Amino acid sequence: MLSGKKVVLGVTGSIAAYKMANVASMLVKQHCDVHVVLTRNGAEFITPVTFETLTKNPCLTDTFDRHDPSEIHHLTLGQTADLMLVAPASADILGKAAGGIADDLLTSAIVAATCPVLFAPAMNTHMYLNPIVQDNIRRLKAFGYAFIEPATGHLACNAEGVGKLPGEAVLVETIINMLRGEGKKDLLGRRILVTAGPTRESMDPVRFITNHSTGRMGYAIAAQAKKRGAEVILVTGPVNLEIPAGVEGVPVTTAEEMYQAVMDRAADQDMIIKAAAVADYRPKQVNAQKTKKQEGSLVIEFERTRDILAELGKAKREDQCICGFSMETEQVLENSQKKLEKKNADMIAANSLRESGAGFGTATNHLVLITRDRKEDLGMRTKEECADVLLDRLHELWQKKQK
Repeated sequence: MLSGKKVVLGVTGSIAAYKMANVASMLVKQHCDVHVVLTRNGAEFITPVTFETLTKNPCLTDTFDRHDPSEIHHLTLGQTADLMLVAPASADILGKAAGGIADDLLTSAIVAATCPVLFAPAMNTHMYLNPIVQDNIRRLKAFGYAFIEPATGHLACNAEGVGKLPGEAVLVETIINMLRGEGKKDLLGRRILVTAGPTRESMDPVRFITNHSTGRMGYAIAAQAKKRGAEVILVTGPVNLEIPAGVEGVPVTTAEEMYQAVMDRAADQDMIIKAAAVADYRPKQVNAQKTKKQEGSLVIEFERTRDILAELGKAKREDQCICGFSMETEQVLENSQKKLEKKNADMIAANSLRESGAGFGTATNHLVLITRDRKEDLGMRTKEECADVLLDRLHELWQKKQK
């Protein structure tokens, strides 16, 4: 698959460096020509011999390495490669790259590179969230460098949170997609939050109220946005789907959890797409014990949940775009038009549960995209195709707001 492609792996001082041996091996199995630059700190975690054995190329560790006297490695590495991946990318390497510092082989190769450079940060949660580190990441993105967002989970320092290097399969898939040049990259640098799936509202420790949403539409939007270069956050209810490669997943269960997850992140987004099927009501009282069977009927009192789309509409910046979804069983266009205006959204993606092939759990959907200026009927398409057109139209609206 990668025959004729040359990839440089820059491995820095992080415990996650051990994953890069498998990344190198997986790329070699795809017939990729892999060259590894290992920093001095990186060599404390994994040895050059490991990479040399796997890649059949010298593992370079110093600016003055002269395996081939005819090559000036800090120049040729990034100028002859098709792609450079820096992973794990430590806080140190991000700071140096953002400041244009070139004091070792890897930083010199990054500064001199003419090929795309991709960073995959990995570090302690507090280090990653430090405002200085985040500012360095923003600066690098503004300069055109690409990023694979860190995963959230249990870290080697026993902390729980963001900062984990994604799995080897995610890193390799991202490399393959970039080398293939799949699709357009018109969303590069755009920050997009997508919600997907159902919510669950407990009645007691055993039972809950939910709906039939499988999350496939929201997941398709998140995947297509990522492929087109966006930084994507996917706030997802309970579904049986894998988070798309390179997308930051935020799992939630209840409508209130989804509200908090979305509102906590909303201010940093360029576009927000609310594809989740959020419960409008929840049981007013949640029994601490299992509700026992009894004679006669059972009456449950419900209360309203918070309206996420309406709150987003109230807080929306002038340069921000918000898209809601409207699944209806009757008067689809009329109800969806009212929703657009009432919630102060920029676009509503409407569809009917009554139409075969357009409901929950299907591979296809029939969307009508409603804005204040037009109604566009997309017809029956795959959910991936629907996602791409939706992203096209929403991005057009966003671009108009930037002028």
